[in-house]
Amino acid sequence: MVSERGKVGPVHKVHKGLTADGAGLAGDRVVAAGSAARVLVAATARALRGVDCADLGHTGPTSRFPGAPEPVRRAAVSRAAGRVALTVAQVDEVDAARVARWFVDQYPRRRYPGVLIGSPHGAAAHLAVALGVPWLPAGFEMTVHWSDGAVDRPADALEHGAALATRLLAGNADLHLRQVHCPASRGPLTGATVSLTAAWRALPAAYAQFLADRLVPGAPVLLVPDARTWPVLERGPGHSFQVGCPASGLDPVDFHPDSHALRQVLRSVGGDAARWEPPEVSVPSGYAEHGVDSGFELATRDWSARHEHPLHRVLVPQPAALSAGVADLYRRWLRRAGKTGDRLVVECGRLLDPWQVVRAGLVPYWCENATRRSVDEAEWWLAGSEAFSSVDVLPEPPGVRSPALAGLPQWLAVAGFGRRRRALDRTTARGYPVTSVPTRRATEVLRAQPYDLPAPPPLGVAEALAVLRDSGGHQGLLVS
Repeated sequence: MVSERGKVGPVHKVHKGLTADGAGLAGDRVVAAGSAARVLVAATARALRGVDCADLGHTGPTSRFPGAPEPVRRAAVSRAAGRVALTVAQVDEVDAARVARWFVDQYPRRRYPGVLIGSPHGAAAHLAVALGVPWLPAGFEMTVHWSDGAVDRPADALEHGAALATRLLAGNADLHLRQVHCPASRGPLTGATVSLTAAWRALPAAYAQFLADRLVPGAPVLLVPDARTWPVLERGPGHSFQVGCPASGLDPVDFHPDSHALRQVLRSVGGDAARWEPPEVSVPSGYAEHGVDSGFELATRDWSARHEHPLHRVLVPQPAALSAGVADLYRRWLRRAGKTGDRLVVECGRLLDPWQVVRAGLVPYWCENATRRSVDEAEWWLAGSEAFSSVDVLPEPPGVRSPALAGLPQWLAVAGFGRRRRALDRTTARGYPVTSVPTRRATEVLRAQPYDLPAPPPLGVAEALAVLRDSGGHQGLLVS
C-alpha cells in the first residue's frame, strides 16, 4: 500500500526519489502530490481492499497559516512547492513506464470483472468501486521548479516549459505534455513551478500487462474521457500550452489582459495585470489538459478488440454530468439492496473516500472543485432529484482567492436540501477558501456516519451503463 503521507526531502537531495536500482525516479516522486490522478488511484485501490483513506495526507502549506497576511501565505506556498516539485535535473530521470507500473501496482492482486480508464474524476472512482473494478488514469501531473518565475509572465513560463518538455520527451516519446499556466486555480504556485500534465499517446506496457493478467475473460473496458475544450498553443511535437483551465471556474475570455476577473486573480496572488502577455493560441478549441489522447484511445480499443474485451465509452462533456449520473446510480443500487438511499454526501476535489461511502450506505455527489459553477450544478441536480433526508457537505478550500469561487453561503444552501440533517463540515469551512485540508479529513467526517452493512453486491457493467444512459443523457453524458 502506498501512503500519500510521506514527506519529500529538501530539494538538493535529488536522490530521494530514485528507485532501488538507480534507474530512474519512482512513480510516487514523479506524480505531483495531491494531483487528481494520484489521489483517485490511491482512494480506489484502498476501497477495493476494504480500507478507507485515513492515511492520505497532503495538506497544503497554508493549513499552518490560517490567519497569516497574504504575502506570508504566498511565501509559504512557494517554499512548500520547492520542497515537493521536481528539480530541473530530475526531469531527465522521469520514466513514464515506471509511473504506469506504480499506478497498477497499488491495486490488489486478483482478477477483476472490468476496468475503468480515462480522465480523472471523483465520480469515476465511485463508479469503479460500485463495480468492484480498478480505475486507471490516461495521464498524470508533474510540477517542476521555475526558480525565476512569476505568475504574471505566461510567455516566460512557456519558454521554460518548452526546455523542460524537450528533456522529458527525449526519454518518454509516448507522452504528450500539456503545460498549464493558471493563476486562478494554482495561485502563487504558478510563479514557483511549471505544471505539466502528461498524457500517454499509447497504452503503457504496464497497463496492457495488468489488463491481460487481471481481467476475467470477456470483462468490459470502460473508457471515460473528459470532453471539455480550451484554447491551446501547439508549441512543438509533444508539447502544448494553455493559459487558464476549465477547473478555474472561469472562461477563456477571462484570461484576456483586459479582463476584470484576471486583474482580481493576479492581484490576489501578487501579480500585475500590466505584465500579462499570453502567447497567441494556435487551436481555438482543443481538448483541455485532462482530455484522453486520441492515440491512447485508439491503442486501448485495439487491445480490447484483440483480446476480446468489449469496450464502452462514456464521454463526459462537463464533470457534473458524470457526478449526477453516478449519484443516481448509487441511489438505485442502494435501494435495490434494501437500503434507503436517502443520505447524500457532497464531496469536493480531494475530499472523498469511496470506501466510507459504501460502508455507510451513502449516495456520493462529487464536485470537481469549489467554484460557483461546480456548486451551481450540484444545486440544480438536487433541485431536480427526490429529496434526501440528510445532506453532508465537504467543501475543499482551494487555498487561493478567486472571483469564480463559491462562498460559504452557497455551500450552506447545498446542505439546506436535506430534510432532517443539514451539515457543512466546520473544519473545512473554518479557513475557507485560503487554507487547505488533507484527503483524510473526508474519512474523519464520514467515519461518524452510522454503519449500513453489508455493502450491496457489486453492480454489473451492463446495468450501470443503462442507468448512466437514462439519467445522464439529458446532461450530455454520451454512453456507447
